[in-house]
Amino acid sequence: MRTLIISDVHANLTALNAVLADAGTFERVWCLGDIVGYGPDPNESVERIAALPGLHCVKGNHDAAILGEISVQAFNLEARASLHWLQSALTLENKQWLAGLDERLTLDEVTLVHGSPRKPVWEYVMDLWTARENMAQFETEVCLVGHTHLPAKYQMQGETLLSTRYQPLTEDEPFGIKRKTILNPGSVGQPRDRDPRAAYMIYDDGEDCWTFHRVDYDVKAVQERIRSAGLPNMHADRLTEGW
Repeated sequence: MRTLIISDVHANLTALNAVLADAGTFERVWCLGDIVGYGPDPNESVERIAALPGLHCVKGNHDAAILGEISVQAFNLEARASLHWLQSALTLENKQWLAGLDERLTLDEVTLVHGSPRKPVWEYVMDLWTARENMAQFETEVCLVGHTHLPAKYQMQGETLLSTRYQPLTEDEPFGIKRKTILNPGSVGQPRDRDPRAAYMIYDDGEDCWTFHRVDYDVKAVQERIRSAGLPNMHADRLTEGW
């Protein structure tokens, strides 16, 4: 079975559709949250993801904020502007769908969270210390996280924690996992590793391998929709260079 792994779509339907086309055939989807926020297509993105086969999806901090579960004041000025716009842009039905998402899911193979297993919605796993502190917070071999918009792999080797945080995952090169690992597929809709292409992963349980992928999409079209919606220019500008 092939599983599509996506995170941080951030209302970027164009990037999401590019990922879905590039991924080929898959039987299920693991989505790590932040479907909305920043981008111009919140309703379309929620509805597209909700219709995907075999979906398991957790709630991100932007998803929680639009529901009033996190204070908007916890976000920076540009993010707050997007959240305020979402209050009227997102339909009641789509808010209700987001409200039904869990903050954490434990499946047979993996644990799914947005931030970290210790603090599923908000904590960033961006360094060895935080990764090490979180290794005891999940029972499965793999924990999938998003939130940072940075593809990364933190992996135990005995008592030592290995990291590829500053050595990006190699594209299109399958790898196995034989020890406890925290894995981040990067962001579909707003990459921040200086690569503007949408990021995602595929897990093939038949081959027991994971593969990291990137795909180009029409960035300019998304930028035009962001500006037309009256959202902050920063949300458009950063898509060009992937920051």
